[in-house]
Amino acid sequence: MKVELIFDSDCPNVNEARSQLQLAHKQAGVAPSWIEWNRGDEKSPAYVKKYGSPTILVNGQDVAGAIESDGADCCRLYLDDEGKFKGVPSVEVIVKALVF
Repeated sequence: MKVELIFDSDCPNVNEARSQLQLAHKQAGVAPSWIEWNRGDEKSPAYVKKYGSPTILVNGQDVAGAIESDGADCCRLYLDDEGKFKGVPSVEVIVKALVF
């Protein structure tokens, strides 16, 4: 399984995204392991620039169902279970992606 965290260096939600990843791996019973891509790093692959920050991909698929998009130079927003916007995907959404 390949898990990737895509972020901007100035993203205020990246640390919470890392925490959500840790919790999701634990709940899924999977050893925590992921690759981090800074969108601004010239060594990052081109596809990471097509996602907002933060984005979590599992086997190339966005955990929240977003598709890559040119001009995605933006912050990501995610809807929680109560219909409120958050800056990171829920642990449950990440767990679902990890176990399928």
